[in-house]
Order: sequence, then C-alpha cells, then structure tokens
Amino acid sequence: MQEAAHFIQSQTSLRPTTAVVLGSGLGAFAGALSNPLRIPYPAIPDFPVSTAIGHAGELLIGTLAGTLTDVIVMSGRFHLYEGYTARQVASGIRLFRELGVRRVVLTNAAGGINPQYATGALVLISDHINLQGANPLLGPDDGSGPRFPDMTEAYAPGLRAIARATASELGISLHEGVYAAVLGPSYETPAEIRYLKTIGADLVGMSTVAETIAANHLGIEVLAISCVTNLAAGLGAEKLDAAEVLEVGRRVSGTFLRLLSALLPKLR
Repeated sequence: MQEAAHFIQSQTSLRPTTAVVLGSGLGAFAGALSNPLRIPYPAIPDFPVSTAIGHAGELLIGTLAGTLTDVIVMSGRFHLYEGYTARQVASGIRLFRELGVRRVVLTNAAGGINPQYATGALVLISDHINLQGANPLLGPDDGSGPRFPDMTEAYAPGLRAIARATASELGISLHEGVYAAVLGPSYETPAEIRYLKTIGADLVGMSTVAETIAANHLGIEVLAISCVTNLAAGLGAEKLDAAEVLEVGRRVSGTFLRLLSALLPKLR
C-alpha cells in the first residue's frame, strides 16, 4: 500500500489521524467535509473497486465542517461476497496505516436480532463473532504486526466510552451489542438467526470484522457503529430487501451525521 499512500499524500497537505468507513446507505456523512479531496477508488494504485449497492467507491480527505478536525473517509467498502479475499477486504485499513491513521470508525448496516433494537436504531459494537470463514491475516507472516493478535478488546473501550457520552449529550439513543459477521450475499434464514441469537449475537451483517481484525493487528484503534436497517429474518413480517436497507440508512443519516460530527473531534 506504500505506492497508494504516496499517491494520496501527493494530492493533499492534510494528514488525518482519524478515518471513517461508511456502510450501506450511510454515505451522506461525506457531505459533512469542507471542500474535500475526492479520489475514486479506480484511481488509487493497487486498490480494489467497490461494487456493492449504495457504496460510492471514493476516498475523501477533508476537514469536518465547523471544526479543525481532519478526516479521511472511505465512502464505500469491500466485501467477501464481491469475490475479494479477506486481505483485499481490509485494503483500506492497510492504506490507513501507511497514511498515519491511529483510529478508525467503522460503520455498517445490520440486521437486528436483539428484540430491543427497533429499525433505525444505532448500536455500538462491543464484540463480534466471525462466521465468515476468512481472516485477513491468513497466509505468510509479513511482520507488520503480531502473528497472533489479541482480540479481547477489539473495539477500543476508551473510544466506546467517548461515543456513549457523546450520544448521551446529544440525546441520541445508542445501544451496545455483539455483531455476527456472515459471508453473504444471501440473507440469513430464520433458522440461522435463531442460531445466532443462541450464541450471543445482537446484530448480523456481512462486513466490518475483517477490517477490525486487520486494524487490531496494525495497532489502529477501532470504534464500530451499526445502523439497524431491518429486523433479521423471521423476526418481522416483511421479506428482506436491499432497497429497504438503503432507504432506512438514508432516513437515519441525519441522526448518524449529528453523532459522528460531535464525536470525531473528541477522538484524539
């Protein structure tokens, strides 16, 4: 990722230490940056291209409006179901490391399993269950981090505390729960959701975990926030639909934007 990092740094004098990855339907946050540099993924050397619905596929670097906080934003991510390897899925994290990023905020759209989560709820991820059958560290050890990274506190407790306090100040309800990552692209069956509930999952989705593992390996702190865009299979009357996922993400984008805009300047 060194060539990609050199290319990006040649385009801007900003050197953000905080990064954000935007999930399905949550791309509106990109509009919170003042006159950002926009780089389409295909223009970045050796970088994958996002093909997922609702993912713009561009990197933005700019200053959060009304603040002095510089941020680098991935508007769109990569998924295993697109045919990428787990290492490719985590390409953004490895790029962030080369760019000097010290913390990353991962966001995603997720199915709600916990009955306390209504559609549109925001949930702070406290832990995860990796059921994707893949790991971005698989293969020869490249020496960029510990061979067997500890995942006890994969989601930084200090950052989570700041997020909870910020949400409380804004009057925003912020739940906390365990995220189960599955391969996709097919949605889960009701039987699978019953299984996930049994093993302790509160949410289910198809992203985030590979990025979290890679970030912990590289010494980057992780904060992750899910938007519950639908009730998981068998828990609601409606069949699951990708268009509805995007629509709910857009409806929640105002609240999500308020939270991130207040939170990011505090992550130092």
